[in-house]
Amino acid sequence: MVQSIAEWRTEHGGKYLVQLCKHFAHKIDVSYSETHGECRFSCGTATLDADDDGLKIMAVAADEEQLAETQSVIERHLVRFAFRENLEALQWQAPDRIA
Repeated sequence: MVQSIAEWRTEHGGKYLVQLCKHFAHKIDVSYSETHGECRFSCGTATLDADDDGLKIMAVAADEEQLAETQSVIERHLVRFAFRENLEALQWQAPDRIA
């Protein structure tokens, strides 16, 4: 298994967490609350955690290719939903590189 983490500072982390989870729940297995969500894609799993500082996303998959696909799905949707905040891309990092 491989994983990566992205953190995004926003005052609306909970809003975007719920929006993403509700959107994906129409097609995949999802569980969520106002502060924690899990989206289980065929390519991998994304775990989202929101607090007052923003949104933290952890992507986990079987290999690098599926990890990249999981990251892409989450990022494309988040960029689209957060258009008012001008989010262009997330900075994904391997856990051992996170400061």
